Amino acid sequence: MKSGKDIVFLVERDSWMLSVLQAAGQLNLPDWWICAGFVRSKVWDVLHGYTIKTQLPDIDVIYFDKTNIQEDYEKELELRLGKILPDLPWSVKNQARMHKVNHMEPYSSSYEAMSNFPETATALGVRFNEKGKVELAAPWGVNDLLALEVRPTPLFSKSGPYHQVYKDRRAKKGWDQTWPEIKIFS
Repeated sequence: MKSGKDIVFLVERDSWMLSVLQAAGQLNLPDWWICAGFVRSKVWDVLHGYTIKTQLPDIDVIYFDKTNIQEDYEKELELRLGKILPDLPWSVKNQARMHKVNHMEPYSSSYEAMSNFPETATALGVRFNEKGKVELAAPWGVNDLLALEVRPTPLFSKSGPYHQVYKDRRAKKGWDQTWPEIKIFS
């Protein structure tokens, strides 16, 4: 695996991932993506030669809609997804409100929100585009992901205002226990 196209190919060949994308697509949310561990875990599983999918703690569906920033609506969307594909750990977040939760400036899109995720290897997402094809967004590229490297995005770097958040996540996630070949940088 060497590029974003390879990642898209990987997702397109995974019937479970496609069914999850189809479920999220049924919500018809504006600027939606399934991001972070949904993609990262698949790539790292393949690069580690795992034949059984690593269990996800959640499936992060993000979208951007300034017209309804009620957290209750996000919970309603999670329930709707649970009816489409039960027993999955759905997490739905409107990025038009998440800047407040994260104590940041307002985002202009889901893509910008992804660019403000803590790690480059999780700052990515997939969705179906208007032609029904899998589309990948990776604001910081896919090189770190494919190199099995965990690095902070600029806001979370040592010189950034949120470095402690990155350090806490690094310690809490235990990614190197699940994928021993990854390299984690401070």
